[in-house]
Order: sequence, then C-alpha cells, then structure tokens
Amino acid sequence: MSVGMTPSASLSPASDTSTVKSAFSLVDYVVFILLLVLSLAIGLYHAFRGWGKHTIGQLQMADRQMSCLPVALSLLATFQSAVAILGVPSEIYRFGTQYWFLGCSYFLGLLIPAHIFIPIFYRLHLTSAYEYLELRFNKTVRVCGTMTFIFQMVIYMGVVLYAPSLALNAVTGFDLWLSVLTLGIVCALYTALGGLKAVIWTDVFQTLVMFLGQLAVIIVGSAKVGGLGRVWDLASQHGRISGIELDPDPFVRHTFWTLAFGGVFMMLSLYGVNQAQVQRYLSSRTEKAAILSCYSVFPCQQVVLCMGCLIGLVMFAYYKEYPMSTQQAEAAPDQFVLYFVMDLLNGLPGLPGLFVACLFSGSLSTISSAFNSLATVTMEDLIRPWFPHFSEVRATMLSRILAFGYGLLCLGMAYISSQMGPVLQGAIVGLLAGLIMAFWIGIGSIVTRMGSGMAPLPFNGSSSSLPSNLSTVTMTTLMPSTILSRPTGLQRLYSLSYLWYSAHNSTTVIVVGLIVSLLTGGMRGRTLNPRTIYPVLPRLLALLPVSCQKRLHCRSYSQDLSEDTTVFPEKMNNGVLKGRRDEALAVPEEGPVHQGSSPTFILQETSL
Repeated sequence: MSVGMTPSASLSPASDTSTVKSAFSLVDYVVFILLLVLSLAIGLYHAFRGWGKHTIGQLQMADRQMSCLPVALSLLATFQSAVAILGVPSEIYRFGTQYWFLGCSYFLGLLIPAHIFIPIFYRLHLTSAYEYLELRFNKTVRVCGTMTFIFQMVIYMGVVLYAPSLALNAVTGFDLWLSVLTLGIVCALYTALGGLKAVIWTDVFQTLVMFLGQLAVIIVGSAKVGGLGRVWDLASQHGRISGIELDPDPFVRHTFWTLAFGGVFMMLSLYGVNQAQVQRYLSSRTEKAAILSCYSVFPCQQVVLCMGCLIGLVMFAYYKEYPMSTQQAEAAPDQFVLYFVMDLLNGLPGLPGLFVACLFSGSLSTISSAFNSLATVTMEDLIRPWFPHFSEVRATMLSRILAFGYGLLCLGMAYISSQMGPVLQGAIVGLLAGLIMAFWIGIGSIVTRMGSGMAPLPFNGSSSSLPSNLSTVTMTTLMPSTILSRPTGLQRLYSLSYLWYSAHNSTTVIVVGLIVSLLTGGMRGRTLNPRTIYPVLPRLLALLPVSCQKRLHCRSYSQDLSEDTTVFPEKMNNGVLKGRRDEALAVPEEGPVHQGSSPTFILQETSL
C-alpha cells in the first residue's frame, strides 16, 4: 500500500547481481549500520530509563501518555513496510498511475476509525482490541479473534523480515542470513526491553529515514532525466498517466471503484481494528489526541503514496532515456526498483546506503509493532484471564519474554518464507466462515496460477494476499509475464481483485453471523452492554436540519452507566475487566438493550 499493501514484492533472490554490488561503498555501510545502532539506542534508552520501576502498563501502552504527533507517525510507519516501498513504484512503472486512486479510500478509511472505532475502544479502556469481542459477544469469540491475529501476524512477519534482507543480499552480496538475524535480533531486543514507547519513538526516527531515502531517489532521478516536467511528459507520451477507469467489474484488478471503495475496507482492517494500530490509539493521553493522530495520518499517507508513484514514474522516464541492461530487463518486476536505485545512485556515496536503510526502516517499524502487539494480545487475552493475580514484576518480565520469543519465532518463519515461493493469501461461525472464504479464494488463486503457468500480476488479474486484516499484503513470484484468456468458472472467482478481499471476507462474517444469530435466538434475553454499540444512524440523523429532525420526532438519550456494573463489568489496568465513570456512548430510553435495538435514538412514528 501504501500502508501495508503493495501490488508486488519478491521473495526469490536475483540470479545475478554483480552489476549492482559495486554500488555499495564503505560510506553506505556506515549509513546502514547507523540505522541499526540508533534504533537500538532509542530502545535501550527507554528500557534503562527508570529500570526496575517499569509496569506492564508502560510496556504495553506507554502509560497511555503519548502525544498526537509521535503516535501519528508510528501509525504511518507500522504498515509502510519494505514490501510497500519496493512494490508501489514497480506497479506504477508497469501499469501506470491508476493505483494512485487508492488515495481516494484514505478519507473514509480514516474518518470511520476516528469517529466510530476510536471512541468505542478508548472509552472502554481496552488494552487488546479483542477484549471488545468478549464485551460484545463472549470469551470464546475473543480467543478465536486473538488466535487468528497471532496466526496471521507470525506468517506476515516472516515475509517482512526476509524481504529486505534479500534486497540487501541482491545489492551488496551481504550474507542473507546474517542480515536476517541482525534485523530480527535488533528489533526483538529494543521491542522487548523498551516496550511500546520505544517502538513508537523508533518508528518516528525510521519514518524520517524512509522519507529521506525515497526523496533522494526522486530528486536524483528527476534531475538526471531533465526534471519532473520531463518525467511527466515521457510518462504521458507512453500511456503511463492513467485516467479514471470506471469499470464496475470487481474482477478487474485496479479500477476507480476497486481502489476507492474496496480500499476503504482494506483501510478499515488496517487502521480500524488491527491490534498494532488500536494499541497506538489507546496509548494517547486523551481521546481527542487519539482522534487527531488518526486524522494526521491522512495527509502523511497521501504524501507517501505520491512519493511511491513518483519513484515509479521517474524510473519509467529514466529507462526511456537510459535503456535497461539485459540483466535488468530479465529481472522480476518487483526487483526493478532495487536495480534502478543502485544504477541511479552509483557514484554517489551514502545514497545507496540511505535507500537500503529506508527499506530496513520499513521492515523494522512493521516488525517491532508486530512483536509488541503479539506479546500484548498473548498476555491480555490468553494468559491474564487464567492467571489474574500476576504481580507487576512477573507480568512485566513475562511480557518481555513473549516479545523476544515472538522475535525468535518470526526468524523461523523467515526461513520458511525463503522456501515457500508463492505465499498464502488469502460471532464464531461468522468468523470461521470468513476465514474459510478467505483461504478458499486465496489458495485457489495460487493453485490456479501454479497449475496454468499464469503470471502473478497480469494487468486484469488479482494478486495473492494474506487473509483478513492482512489481506492487502500481496506477494509475487518470479514467473514470467504472459497474456492469458479470460478465466471462467471457479477460476473467475479466484481472479477477484485483491482489494475486494477485505470487503468480501467482512461481508461473509457479518452475513453468516447474523443468520446464525437469528436462527439460534440472538442474545436469548441477555442484556447488551450499550458501550459496545456506536449509534451510527442517530449521529447521521443529527446532521439533518432541526426542522427535519422535528418532523421526524427524533429524540436522543444518554445517561451515566457508572452505577450499573451489571451492564459494564469491571476492568483493571492489568487487562482484567474494570468499570469506568466515562459518559455512556449509547443508552436506551429505558430497560436493557437487546440485539437489533437502537440504543440511543428513538425515531417515533409520525404522519407526514
């Protein structure tokens, strides 16, 4: 993606990299090593600052005292992985600027979390996003959600850990597995020792490195081809400046509707309910700061997307002026960026190292967030409910061990990723149905391509992805591009655009969950915690003119639930439930709230 989602990223080493290895000098190694040293230093600073006085709240939630700006930059960095830095320019180089319309999804994709998800999560005083599932449904649903998240993230981290190390090996000849180990251990150390605060502040530093690395490529590249005006002219002449493609076919990989609306669901999965992002929102010192941090991501995301697109256009213009070598022309499309950068920056000591540092910054920020969030959900959802009387010292130590342990586990997954080639894409019955559909379509598309020799990214094909909230992190292999006939039958279903995966899976979960709830009696007389419901319709109707509201006889109600501990169970700072005296989000006029009722708004019948 832009954030966490890319059209392509390779997992296979280049066959011959001798032409680019010479571009890496001693200065470049120094720049790259500085990135690792400074990232580790930031983590160690927060680890040893107040050593012995750390609490579980500091490790997991930074004491809920973070300000807006660092949280916003951390939100941006978390899913801006090396896969995205390599994949977006390659997409633009090959297919044009149609992908840029993904930016249209950012507005709703961030507005909805800011005004629906964040208020609910923040006022419930959660630590794990999956605590919400227990409050709204039951503990079993919470555990299912947690296990699904852990499964996805461990697989994804293996890929993210392996990809930049492979890039460094292809460019410099630096030992692949020494690079993987260095990246994984450095990241695991500062995450385990420093906790969320260390992760957020290293994200801020790494965001700056990513920005500088991409900016250097744009400036040097555009200067060598005669300026950005010349870049635009060459791209226009060769059809790389795309118009708005309004084809409503969901099986076409990139159209305006696919990018603008399918992208909204992808953004919601990343910025609305993903534990890594929710944890950052909840680390803010106030609800307002959390909402502002979400808003602040919008312009940053647009800048990141535009920079990725510009690199792709500059690369296209550069190779029109300076044709590719035979080796570059035969490389996988997702290796184009590395060859281009090393070709472009050769002879400029420090800049190749800056770009490789940029790639590693993308991976470090994503991996550290994953380690921290995995440790948090394991602690809060799988351990504390069964061992609620852990002392602060034991809980803190166990949290650190979990973070480092997940680091070691992801190193193992990195090795598995190197052997895999194509990578998996991809209430309780609703959840299982969504996962089954995700794996069915995801794995089906992989098997179909493998059996037919299809290219992973034909212009109107789909790309493979991980399921659920990681469904947008797409991978490709080194198969050559081919022109194929239009798929039919199940192959047609398997060619669903990857940007609709989140929408498809979410719809499956909701529809199947509602059907099962209706067939089994819904809440069966149990009361529903009104704090877990956001009154969307009432809030929308409240935007109508007062005269319209009076004609509809709309009335809103709210009351403090602090005295009703049966509706809102108790939650303590250690993650076990505790009551708070916050203003209720949604309360019925009278009586308990049952499934299907509107908790804060009554729309009375009226004769018009």
